[in-house]
Parts: sequence; C-alpha cells; structure tokens
Amino acid sequence: MRSPLDRIELKREDFEALREMVSERLGLALGPDARTSLERRLQDRLIQLGHATFAEYAQFLRFSGSAVEEWEELQDLLTVHETYFWRDEAQLRSVRDDVLPLLAEQGKARRRLSIWSAGCATGEEVYTLAILVHESGLFRDWFVRIYGSDVSRRCVSVARRGVYAATSFRAIPAEIRKQYFHDRPDGSHVAERIRSYCSFGQVNLAQDDKVRLVGRQDAIMCRNVMIYFDPTTRRGVTEGFLDRLNPGGILMLGHSESLAHVSNAFELLPLKGDLVYRKPLGSFRSAPEFLKPT
Repeated sequence: MRSPLDRIELKREDFEALREMVSERLGLALGPDARTSLERRLQDRLIQLGHATFAEYAQFLRFSGSAVEEWEELQDLLTVHETYFWRDEAQLRSVRDDVLPLLAEQGKARRRLSIWSAGCATGEEVYTLAILVHESGLFRDWFVRIYGSDVSRRCVSVARRGVYAATSFRAIPAEIRKQYFHDRPDGSHVAERIRSYCSFGQVNLAQDDKVRLVGRQDAIMCRNVMIYFDPTTRRGVTEGFLDRLNPGGILMLGHSESLAHVSNAFELLPLKGDLVYRKPLGSFRSAPEFLKPT
C-alpha cells in the first residue's frame, strides 16, 4: 500500500489534461504555474482513492459514473473558503451608509428586500449582511431575505448551522458579537432574530441552470469569487447576475475586482465610500443627492 509520505508526480501532460477538464467542468482557471500547487493539494486525495498516478485520477474524473461527488471534492480543494464576520470593514460601512439607504428608497413601494451573497463560503458574510440590515432600522415590517450560496456542500452545511469558532470573530465589533451571538459549549450561535432573515443553498455559479433558480435580487455581493474563474466563465457569471438583479439592483465585488473587459451592461455607481455596479434603472441615471461624494 502506498504511504502518505510517498509523492505522486504530476507529469506535465497529466497537468494539462486536468487543467482543461477543470476549466470545462468547473470554469476555474488554473494558470500554467499552478502545476506544483495542484500536485500538492491532490496528493492525499489520490492516496485515499487508491490512484497510483494522476493519469489514473484524470481517467476516473472523465469516465467514471461515480465521479460526481469527486468533482465536488475537487472543487473544494481548488478554491479558498477563507471568510470571517465583518470582513473588509470599509466596504461594509458603504453597505450600511450608502447601499442600504438606496435600496430602501428604491424598494419602498414593494417593501421587500432580497440580497444574495454569491460564494458565501461558511456563511459569515450572510449573517454580517443580516445584522447590517437589522441594525439599519430601514426595513422594519418589510419582507427581508438574505440568501447565501456556495458551491461547497460542506460550507453550506456549516452556514445553515450558524455556529462559529473564535477565528470567525477576529474583526467583528465586540458589542455586535455580544448582541447577536450566544456562546455555548459547541461555539457561538447566531441569534434567531438574525437567522430568520437568512437561507442557504448549494449553487455553482458556472452552471446557468442553477443560477436561474435564484430569485430576483435587489443586491448581489460576490467578493473574491470571480478571480478563480476563466474569462469565459466570468462573463457568463456576470450575465447571470445581470439577469437576477431587479432594475436598479446593486452588484458589489471585492476591491481588487472589476468588470472591465467583462461586461459593459452595468453602470458604475460612485458612492461616498465605494464603487459599485448597478443594473440600469431606465431614465434614472444619477445617484440621489445623499449618495453623492462631498
């Protein structure tokens, strides 16, 4: 039996085959320099499955009828699920001060608010948004739904449970943690009044049929997710977001991300503390006065 200490070499031709398959099936972009990283990440997996070579593993992924679950495992291994409450405080301030007031104004006739956290990992971002919505006081007696999706079934299960360890709280204000979480022996539980806003599901953003099942949204937050996609998939995901957003809906990306060379269907909306993208709202083109930079 092969020892976990034995190294399985990822030959160049096997790397190219896996790279092509991953792009076709998952829409993930593996650069030419990812060979060493891929070899390291998949070593234990090959040993667990009993594959002696990466060529065997590639054949299994391509032809085995039982490879569906392995594709989920592979996607988990190839993507980063790093997240925590109150991640990127500057952007969250803009959500609180700019985005939520805009959505409240646009939705006051319907009194419904729907926000989608696309690629939510273990759910901290979803609960953070729910707390911001609750704290704002702008949506009392509204129907509020904050939906978190991730490609990882494991991550979605953690998010639904809503119980977190200390590492998830490294950036959250102490008063917020005290008010909206309950410490118990198994971890810190999200308060029920916040959980009631939230729901979760497994969605692969690269699969159009799954994205179409997501309802219409007033805002979508997708931070540091599309950096993993190849250009074709990135364009397809952006088109899916455009389709799911209501007119005037807001798309929020990570600070290092842009729709340049991806899509010109969105308007760039400058807020006081951030730049976001907006689905055009017909003749309404300029931001309300209270959103314009001073």
